[in-house]
Amino acid sequence: MKKNALLLVLCLLLPSRGELTAAEAKPNIVFIFADDWGWGDLSCHGHPWIETPHLDRLAREGTDFQQFNVLNPVCSPSRTAVMTGHYPARYAIHQHFADPAQNHARGMPDWLDPKAPTLPRFLKEAGYRTAHFGKWHLTNRQTKGAPMPEAYGYDEASVFNGGEGWPSQGLHDVAKDTVTFIKANREKPFFINVWLHESHTPHVPTAESMEKWKHLDEQKQVYSAVITDGDNAVGAILAALKEAGVDENTLVMFSSDNGPESTAAKAGPKSVDRDANVTGYDTYYSIGQTGGLRGRKRSLFEGGVRVPFIVRWPGQTPKGARNDSTVITAVDLLPTLCAAAGVKLPEDYVGDGENLLDALKGQSVARTRPIFWEWLGKDAEPDWWPRLAVREGEWKLALTDDAKRVALHRLTDDRAEANDVAKDHPEIVARLTKLVLDWKATLPTDPNPECRTTAPVAAPKPGRKGVTSEARAKAFDRWNSNKDDFLTLDEYQSGLKGQENLEQRFRNFDANNDGKLSREEFVKPSAK
Repeated sequence: MKKNALLLVLCLLLPSRGELTAAEAKPNIVFIFADDWGWGDLSCHGHPWIETPHLDRLAREGTDFQQFNVLNPVCSPSRTAVMTGHYPARYAIHQHFADPAQNHARGMPDWLDPKAPTLPRFLKEAGYRTAHFGKWHLTNRQTKGAPMPEAYGYDEASVFNGGEGWPSQGLHDVAKDTVTFIKANREKPFFINVWLHESHTPHVPTAESMEKWKHLDEQKQVYSAVITDGDNAVGAILAALKEAGVDENTLVMFSSDNGPESTAAKAGPKSVDRDANVTGYDTYYSIGQTGGLRGRKRSLFEGGVRVPFIVRWPGQTPKGARNDSTVITAVDLLPTLCAAAGVKLPEDYVGDGENLLDALKGQSVARTRPIFWEWLGKDAEPDWWPRLAVREGEWKLALTDDAKRVALHRLTDDRAEANDVAKDHPEIVARLTKLVLDWKATLPTDPNPECRTTAPVAAPKPGRKGVTSEARAKAFDRWNSNKDDFLTLDEYQSGLKGQENLEQRFRNFDANNDGKLSREEFVKPSAK
């Protein structure tokens, strides 16, 4: 009896889950992933006029990692790397998920394999409550039969850019849903993916943020307002963590899926995102900044793949620190966050990243693995020509598929990739070329057939009789007046002035419904 009484007293003295100290409890994890948000689109990164007070606060209270890379310069493959800890090319995911006909023409699946290892699943199996709010785009709204978020390890989800028939979340509801989840789950460890819409087109700024920037011209006003909306979402999430009493035991990260979108030469028609069921401003208002990095979205140069990465973890990550030496990538997040949560990875998990938890805790860490990129999308001068890239240590090599064209940069003293030193270091070029080509040889040539819809898929539309791909390519070059490698409706109409039904014909080419025509969509048209 005395022994039982003693045990009862000890149990009563032990703290409940909500009373555990930060050192004793598993950390909550919140990953805020923005869209097309350039490295230079933060005031703490030196933007000349935009203010991001909440992100600046995150940097003051945590560590700003200056050398973080995503593994593809567009959204779907970039997000695949975060989810799986694998290079997206291992799943034949090379570009964004579009309609099935376009996916199949690109040699892609229609969704991320739900059997793939995922960060939320590993954390859920370790006792975490898991949620995903915001953009999905690991499939496409025109795809039937795509697995729902719970198939990837989520307890709760509310998304846009999901599969056909999925309930759609409002663009400005992401922070609200996140705040609600935090309040409801503060007594247990949780993991939340918060994937913001900002600053992707169409730009749909709130009236309040537009008012804040009304002193600017419309182009700057719209983009500044969009960034302010994204920053305010970060602020709302930080406030919710504090109100719930869990901010001291929550690891918060902010990053972006790729570099900033290219800017159209002039304003076009309203931009439509049918995946998110919204209409807003087009790419003329996309004036995001790379902070001096070369290239933008769709480029394997640093402006396309080096993005913000800020980490706040009270008591663990140094405050106000700037880490400009540790190279971290998206595939490192899964092993690093699992280590932070005390989660042992399965014996059969073989990832492409490495555990860099020590770097998050302020130690100087040098990665041991090279980094690889493959890009099969836009191919144009001056910054979109590389199809492969590899980084090892201070060196980064960009090259074409056949390796007949290469560019070598020492990133430690050439952050802007302005000086090609390939001719001065042939031995490094040879070694890195072999490294990346050997890596490419390990990639699948076809997607998993189980990851394609079984619904009827329209056959690719043939070109108009008598119009060859070569003729279309020449027309594309003539009409593409701003040379951004996309045709707007205005450019298309100007090129075919006087012809009938041009808006409908434009939409027929626009396979991914983004309000503009890529070279691929126009030269090799496919059914929607």
